[in-house]
Amino acid sequence: MSVWEDLVGQGRAVAQLGEAAADARAVLEGSTARGAMTHAWLFTGPPGSGRSLAARAFAAALQCLDLAGPAGCGHCEACHQVLVGTHPDVAQVVPEGLSLGVEEAREIITRASRRPLRGRWQVTLIEDADRMTEQANNAVLKTVEEPPEHSVLLICAPSSEDLLPTIRSRCRLVGLVTPSGAEVAEVLVRRDGVDPAMAAFAARASQGHVGRARRLATDEEARRERRDVLALPRSLGTVATALAAAKDLVDAAKEESDRRTGARDAVERSSLETALGAGATGKGVTGSVRGGAGALKELEKRQRSRGTRTSRDALDRALVDLAAFYRDVLVVQLGTASDLVHGDLGEQAAVIARATTAEATLRRLDAVLACRAAVDANVAPLLAVEALALALRDA
Repeated sequence: MSVWEDLVGQGRAVAQLGEAAADARAVLEGSTARGAMTHAWLFTGPPGSGRSLAARAFAAALQCLDLAGPAGCGHCEACHQVLVGTHPDVAQVVPEGLSLGVEEAREIITRASRRPLRGRWQVTLIEDADRMTEQANNAVLKTVEEPPEHSVLLICAPSSEDLLPTIRSRCRLVGLVTPSGAEVAEVLVRRDGVDPAMAAFAARASQGHVGRARRLATDEEARRERRDVLALPRSLGTVATALAAAKDLVDAAKEESDRRTGARDAVERSSLETALGAGATGKGVTGSVRGGAGALKELEKRQRSRGTRTSRDALDRALVDLAAFYRDVLVVQLGTASDLVHGDLGEQAAVIARATTAEATLRRLDAVLACRAAVDANVAPLLAVEALALALRDA
């Protein structure tokens, strides 16, 4: 077992990070460094490739206490703490709303400047760094330019272009790739005990997205949601049915978001109310609760932002599935030997392929991609998906 075990199809990145972790160990031991280690790293790759997983594994390798073997043993206390998120010298920053602002960035800078309490390095891991505002980018840049001693910054983003040129030029790049369907299926069988046939289906339908594949393989609700999304092409007969289908798609994304965030929202609110003295009696309690109204409003604001992001992420996954379906239709129309992403819906794709042309399918693909871009640019989701449904019908 090692910290790298669950990185699917990333042999080149694992070799690069393993060499850097060994070099980091040499630095701390006073040996000659080989230049493989640096203070700032940028992990890039498509969704589902394992950017944050790779960064977390690297953080564990840097803190690993087993000096007898390669860094990142996976079984020592430090490795375990990093992987489960409890190590005091590894901070994982996850933007919960639509963006990561300058105040959060300043907290990152403050933490990165501390000396390690127990570990060998003070590691800060920023997920979804493409969501940093311009002001946040500029704040983080100061840490990248003038790194504190024993500080390591791990930044995750889909592309290096998502960050300021001055940040990416000072980071060591770790490029991750989309793993093959066979690699994803293998890890589902080995790690999660999934039936091989189900694992193969989930790996293909998720298009190499490991997390999505696991959910499809283990959650019937996820498979139902996918079927509902892919029923959209059959619901475009009239303008009314097309608009109704668009509303159903947006509502489904909202419902998924509510399921994923509702329990957490309730716990956060209850904890804050308790901290403010709700339900308690005695002198000063009423004033404390009244004075906490601003804190409750701020919490509600953060929760709404997180809910909006979760809903839009769910909608984007649905649009990716829809784009893959029209890609399958195009494969059938062109008669290529490529495997279908949604092989279980091959007959549905064939019916649409016979009823239309490749040119029309390309227009539909363009419409789906344009809808993704519109939602990403903060166009109202219902408006964007209604426009998509009409474009799919008209094409």
